[in-house]
Amino acid sequence: MFIEVLKSKIHRVTITEANLNYVGSITIDEDLMDASNILENEKVQIVNINNGERLDTYVIKGERGSGQICLNGPAARKCVVGDVVIIISYATIDFEEAKSFKPTVIFPDTATNKLV
Repeated sequence: MFIEVLKSKIHRVTITEANLNYVGSITIDEDLMDASNILENEKVQIVNINNGERLDTYVIKGERGSGQICLNGPAARKCVVGDVVIIISYATIDFEEAKSFKPTVIFPDTATNKLV
């Protein structure tokens, strides 16, 4: 049997841009991607702390060290610059493996979106 578990989480980062005229996705600072074990093109769930919105999209690499968190395309309507979000990815793994699996969770500085 397989179950879906939390794989990675970037807990509380601030939206720096919302670009409606883009194909879609979320752009994330590459430093945050590396630290959280989230890959380019990986499906993620975005949870907006400010308004309760939840959405699924995929990841695009942002400039390393920039602190960039940009919702693109239609997702840009679900937030405004300054909103705080949680970025979550999940994995489907074997039930027995899930018992010992440890997700990667990071807590960046919400003022800068940089690792502390």
